[in-house]
Amino acid sequence: MLLNQDTVTTTHRRRLAESLNRSGIPAMYGFATNMEVGGLMSYSAGASTRRATSFVQRILQGAEPGDLPFEQPTQLELAINLKTAKALGITIPQSVLLRADKAIE
Repeated sequence: MLLNQDTVTTTHRRRLAESLNRSGIPAMYGFATNMEVGGLMSYSAGASTRRATSFVQRILQGAEPGDLPFEQPTQLELAINLKTAKALGITIPQSVLLRADKAIE
């Protein structure tokens, strides 16, 4: 299952991860913070996502959104929770582990 990152999934991320894990449903999330509460995997834009706050600030200060430069993520971050994988009976291939930026044991 792929979970979108929004207010509901962020607010209830621990309960969602616990419920999905109890049901044996592997899930991928939009932010690595979900790995800290039992999520299986995340693939996110990392620092690029955090840069969005500077754009919000500029818009609130009067900048026109259409005048702001378009930015694409320069780095994507893969995080894997090995403890959750083991609990779900999932073996993460070594080739995927080698690509992970963060592995929680």
